[in-house]
Amino acid sequence: MKGLVPLFLGIFGTFAFSWAGLTMIPNAQIGQLDPQVDEDGNDPYPAPKSGMADRGRRIYAANGCVYCHSQQVRPDYGGSDLERKWGERRSAPRDYLFERPALLGKMRMGPDLANVGKRAPADDADAPPPGATQPTSPAPTDPAAAPGNPSAPAAAPGGSPPAPASENPPPGNASPAAAAPAGSPAAPVPPVAGASPAPATAAATAEGAGDATTAISDPSLQYSAAWHHRHLYAPRSVTLNSTMPSYRFLYQKREVGGQAAANALQLEGPAAPPAGWEIVPTFDAECLVAYLMSLDQSHPVKEVKATAPVSPPVPGKAVK
Repeated sequence: MKGLVPLFLGIFGTFAFSWAGLTMIPNAQIGQLDPQVDEDGNDPYPAPKSGMADRGRRIYAANGCVYCHSQQVRPDYGGSDLERKWGERRSAPRDYLFERPALLGKMRMGPDLANVGKRAPADDADAPPPGATQPTSPAPTDPAAAPGNPSAPAAAPGGSPPAPASENPPPGNASPAAAAPAGSPAAPVPPVAGASPAPATAAATAEGAGDATTAISDPSLQYSAAWHHRHLYAPRSVTLNSTMPSYRFLYQKREVGGQAAANALQLEGPAAPPAGWEIVPTFDAECLVAYLMSLDQSHPVKEVKATAPVSPPVPGKAVK
């Protein structure tokens, strides 16, 4: 019986000190934080999110994105987040003033999203849609025969034609592939304008390019609004080995009536809709992308110093 009082006091003291250390002291330190402003009272940070971004935040949480993505940049002594360029500084409590609850996350099957809005182009409206290929004019197969080409060899005096490019040119107008002897590899034949690509070329495009992943990986297109929409609709058209599920229920497949919609997704390969149809984002998809584009913890705060060195911008990509 004599030991019950010390035992009770010990248990009570353990819980009391734990509650004070985990609840009272942190609340006294950061419970009354306000948005940071400069000396003139301008440039408040953080600012409340827009209505679309706030709705997108609820969609983000409802679809379980927090189970695979975090929104916290750890300090250099707690991880390699700064080395991975996930942020220029560690996350601070002030970053989450308007987050109720804060979607910190603890799993990283996908990359951290604390600064995914910072990685977007400065003006993604001017950027071509993801997967779109820039039109290029085919190069002439014979530069010397191009009309008006100043680099074409001039005719020899007396009207004799210029010397042939090879010592043994094919007879007549036969192509080099036709002139090649049997059993030898034929030279590639330039494609004819308007003709469909050869099966080997089409297979290489579908298999090697991975649904235009080369165009998607262009730094000037990554993390734009159109990039996010394509990533949500068909993740493996952006990253071939992605384990992210497809959120196609956030998009609408409809028949094109007259002119295609301006916000229609640019898709190729298996993810592309049939001819005469288009994929457009719903309002929930627009809100989710607006929320992702609003995630930016790059603003300097007084209590945290930037520890990551400022890296030079990637050529061809302008960031906010």
